[in-house]
Amino acid sequence: MGQRIEIDDTTVVGDVAMFDTNRSLTGTDGEGYESVESTQGIDTFPAKLAAELLEADDHINRVYVDQNVVIVRSTGSWTDDAVAKTQGIIEDFFLYYG
Repeated sequence: MGQRIEIDDTTVVGDVAMFDTNRSLTGTDGEGYESVESTQGIDTFPAKLAAELLEADDHINRVYVDQNVVIVRSTGSWTDDAVAKTQGIIEDFFLYYG
């Protein structure tokens, strides 16, 4: 169940990666999180996505979601594997069954 999110474009500049998706994940206000703890008790899609991303990679230290864009900051360099792993988490976010 659920539908896969498509990544239309990915841009990496320094320690920031921007993932442009095919669907809106927020309203007109964006949401940003710097730790899993900061997402606790917040029941929104951006908070849940941020928690997944922050838990998946210790190098990720900020996630900002604004409409159809997910911006992720990492203290490590963005290798092809790190970008692919992050894209996979975003793409599968709305899937309930693998």
